[in-house]
Amino acid sequence: MRKEIRIKNQVKELEHVARFVEEIGEELGLDMEMQMNLNLVMEEMVSNVIFYAYPRETDATIELMAESDGKELTFVLSDQGRAFDPTLKEDADMDINPAERDLGGMGIFIVKNIMNQVTYQRLEGKNLLTMKKEIKG
Repeated sequence: MRKEIRIKNQVKELEHVARFVEEIGEELGLDMEMQMNLNLVMEEMVSNVIFYAYPRETDATIELMAESDGKELTFVLSDQGRAFDPTLKEDADMDINPAERDLGGMGIFIVKNIMNQVTYQRLEGKNLLTMKKEIKG
């Protein structure tokens, strides 16, 4: 299985991402918890691109590709925004009261905890965030 979606860097496009993840979940027969977790991960990472990768009022395209061999599901999120490697961001300190914690970092923390592997590359002016999840085993 291999699917791709291209969206604009606008918040309203997140509904297309949710539908994309739902279709993949149904096609692969994933349980509801797995689908919800994957949707949370994709919403977090796509939102980061929408809000932070480009200067305000810049129209851009974000690509999300998914493929699976039946044992593992791989998502690759790509954009041509500012270079940013979320894997280098320190994990949020869960021992600190949320009201006192620095803003940011929770989404990446969640993604790293849901997915089995998260890697980043910058190639030919593109950010490529690869996220892998075991789905059978």
